[in-house]
Amino acid sequence: MRIKVCGMKEAENIRELLDLQPDYLGFIFFEKSPRYVGESFDPEIIREIPRSVRKVGVFVNASIDQVIRTVKKYALDYVQLHGEETPDFCRSLQFKGVNIIKAFRVDDTFNFSQLNNYKPVCDYFLFDTKASQYGGTGIAFDWALLERYDNEKPFFLSGGIGPEDAEVILDLKERTGLKIHAVDINSKFEIEPGLKDIALVRDFIERLKAEEIEA
Repeated sequence: MRIKVCGMKEAENIRELLDLQPDYLGFIFFEKSPRYVGESFDPEIIREIPRSVRKVGVFVNASIDQVIRTVKKYALDYVQLHGEETPDFCRSLQFKGVNIIKAFRVDDTFNFSQLNNYKPVCDYFLFDTKASQYGGTGIAFDWALLERYDNEKPFFLSGGIGPEDAEVILDLKERTGLKIHAVDINSKFEIEPGLKDIALVRDFIERLKAEEIEA
């Protein structure tokens, strides 16, 4: 199972994290987020990341032009759309060659049938907790709700995932057959917003990989 570490913005912290060989690193380009990279964020910090680590830019209800400019400036591999972006919006980005992760905020009223229109225009889905803010809440949703999903498109599991959840996630995947492409970790692995605790991330990755080998 792949690992995405989201909400990165400190250069030295990013370099330390790269030693753990995550599969994806997420950078937030939403000004209202406490993990916003900021307007002065040096593109070379992202451009220096090895190609084996996929670089994801996170956007919330941004314009197509803003997304495209940012993708080019930072050489992003994927964009994660975390707002109310429509299938047509995704299609427009897809037409311009952008790889798309579309996030959906899930609670017990979530209608999974709405995903059907997004399937042709997204590479992956991401399921997060429904809350008043966009991501980084530290609160998990009821993962049992994912058993309502038709499981056609692989997805990122997000929302309040903590260091203790490695075994639970692998059990969920094995028990249900859900196509969990990657686990998206963020706020529960932080010293402060945007600064990850390297030891916590290392332990989580090691436990996840060890459990997979045993399985």
